[in-house]
Amino acid sequence: MKQIRKWSRILHRDIGFFFIGTSIIFGLSGIALNHMSDWNPNYTVENMQIKTSAVLTKGITTPEIIKQAVDEIADSNMMQKYYYPQKNIIKIFLKGGSSIMINTETGNGKAEFLKKRSVFYHVNFLHYNPNRWWTWFSDIFSGSLILFAITSFFMVKGKRGLKGTGGLYTVAGILIPLLFLWASM
Repeated sequence: MKQIRKWSRILHRDIGFFFIGTSIIFGLSGIALNHMSDWNPNYTVENMQIKTSAVLTKGITTPEIIKQAVDEIADSNMMQKYYYPQKNIIKIFLKGGSSIMINTETGNGKAEFLKKRSVFYHVNFLHYNPNRWWTWFSDIFSGSLILFAITSFFMVKGKRGLKGTGGLYTVAGILIPLLFLWASM
């Protein structure tokens, strides 16, 4: 048992140090993704009321005129495509997910500009498993969390160990997720 305790401490310590960065990444993105109904964790959204002097009548408007209208609001080099969702409304898509909607009769409209959140965009990107190598690394991390949990059983002995308060915490840590599962069924 002494050898198991010794190796549990070593593995627990070394795994913990190695995966500090990954733990922070998944912790931050987990919090962000848990609250997607409250905010957009990937982007900030800025809405603006706009007015253009360009004449954007369907069937008459050329891409050059549309670029002229975009230049009054944003950089026309950001323009990707456009369409008319209604007879007198043009929607213009910009790079990065931003868009502009203009009433072709009045020139009034609104622009929606998206901007990546500096930290959360990137940690969420990794949380969504962007490529095969990251998936393998994430699987190794997940396996290490299991090993991390198992080694914790053998690290402390006595009244603070598995037979004492550590055991109570273990039971509580298992029961709480089970209660949430049961309550949501």
